[in-house]
Amino acid sequence: MPRNDKYKQNVPYPILSDAPNIETAMQALVNTVVPLGVMRFSDANARAATFDSETPLVPGMVSYLIAEDRWDRLDGDKVWRPLTPGPWKPLTFASGYSAESGSPGYRIVNGEVQLRGVFRRSNGSDLITLNDQLFCTLPTEARPTASRLFVTAANFTTNGGVSRFTGRIGVLTNGQMMYLMPAGSTSDFLSLDGIRFSLT
Repeated sequence: MPRNDKYKQNVPYPILSDAPNIETAMQALVNTVVPLGVMRFSDANARAATFDSETPLVPGMVSYLIAEDRWDRLDGDKVWRPLTPGPWKPLTFASGYSAESGSPGYRIVNGEVQLRGVFRRSNGSDLITLNDQLFCTLPTEARPTASRLFVTAANFTTNGGVSRFTGRIGVLTNGQMMYLMPAGSTSDFLSLDGIRFSLT
């Protein structure tokens, strides 16, 4: 009967008294060692298609997804979660809005959405004041379970002796991102840098 490794990882190895069968011995060894290392898959779909009743998911597994350029871990609830951030993905702006600088985008890191970049109105006019304005919609994977509000940087302006240099960004559960500029502000941009929120 095979014995297991001394590190208590249940990796079997044959002993001299075992009936000689190189295929059985190597199969047991390989099928035990592979899940303990970093498994490489072309993408998340290929990874999902690999596991079934004969190749079950085991918490603690680590994988690298080539297309996503990301390392994931399998938690106790059988959910793959990123160990490293994948590439930034560009934002899709609503009509009338576009990127200003900083390559506006999002990425998901350990269940948290991170935003970056600066946006403006496409015609170069100042941002609309007093009312919430839709400027972008996040994809399903990056939507929060509860609406979030953030204060973020804008142009420094003074009107009637009152100085302003911030605006408000709202992220709704349907992925819509809205901005609200105070009355009297004349900013032509808003920054998304530093905005981050949990997906749970």
